[in-house]
Amino acid sequence: MSIEDVVTGYHAAMVHKSADELADLYAQDGLHEFPFGGLPPFKGREEVRAGYQAMWGGTAFDAQEVRRVALHRTEDPEVVVVEQTTVVMAAGQSVDVPGLLVLRVRNGHIIHTRDYMDTSAIARVRATTG
Repeated sequence: MSIEDVVTGYHAAMVHKSADELADLYAQDGLHEFPFGGLPPFKGREEVRAGYQAMWGGTAFDAQEVRRVALHRTEDPEVVVVEQTTVVMAAGQSVDVPGLLVLRVRNGHIIHTRDYMDTSAIARVRATTG
């Protein structure tokens, strides 16, 4: 799977709120970190699956769309930076949540993600859902 395919699959999993789709993109020992999110890292494919099942299963909002603003390739062929905006519908209100993903992809699987989200936008989403 190409990096382009991985990013497309990642965004589709977000819209589908499918922890299985997302986890399947990871290597068995992949790591997912939230440097600004205040969440512990998910270590390994099964922690990614369980973590996102818990996170997405307990939310009253849905990602309507993930807009890829840009995909930046780096000097390291395994690493890309994805600028994105997730359009979230919460309590009938649309909120744009900007974010960055720094992905390291090896042999068609994510081995490391650093997931940077706009925490003020996340707070607006949470405020609408009570």
